[in-house]
Amino acid sequence: MATAEEERWLGEVCDVAAPEAVAVVDSVRRFTGHVWDVRTDTIVFPDGHRVDRDVIDHPGAVGVAALDDTGAVLLIRQYRHPIRGYLFELPAGLRDADGEDPLVTAQRELAEEAGLRADRWDVLVDYFNSPGGSTEAFRCYLARGLTALPQGRQLTGEAEEAHLPQVWVPLDEAVDLVLAGVLHNPTTVTGVLAAQAARDRGWRTLRPGPARMWRLSDTPPTVP
Repeated sequence: MATAEEERWLGEVCDVAAPEAVAVVDSVRRFTGHVWDVRTDTIVFPDGHRVDRDVIDHPGAVGVAALDDTGAVLLIRQYRHPIRGYLFELPAGLRDADGEDPLVTAQRELAEEAGLRADRWDVLVDYFNSPGGSTEAFRCYLARGLTALPQGRQLTGEAEEAHLPQVWVPLDEAVDLVLAGVLHNPTTVTGVLAAQAARDRGWRTLRPGPARMWRLSDTPPTVP
């Protein structure tokens, strides 16, 4: 058991990749899906402790907090089958186009889901959606200087994406809805709160749109 002194962190507070932290001695694919796969890794810690961990291999995703000239944020209402309900969400999409830059993915999703383009793109916030069991890395962009595309929203979607009603909500009001427990989509929650925090800091926390998107596991173990 670790001592109190050993449990005290004295280094820099910064997430880091550490593929050498544990040894992966076996990895078995359990499921191959339409979007993500599931594998079981057998890992050994430095103290010799050996455990199995199920991992969802996810391609990652991006979202867009689009702010208009009045400071309102765009939300889209979409059905989500796993929770059997409608959620208000920021425009977002999977990084399932091989080799596509995440900024390009975000620009494409804003066009496809909202019929908009933006003159300015900044990185708002990065996070891992469920790091205890998934490799999914998510980046939310801030898009400003919006104009409507001449052709409008590209009706490329079907099923859940066939009908995407839009609403523009003042950013402070959107924050109130998040904190009241009315909005639940993780992209909406993190994007709206991060947008307010960045605005209240004079936007100085924003990073350039092309900033590298860091993933904990760019090279997962080879799975048979």
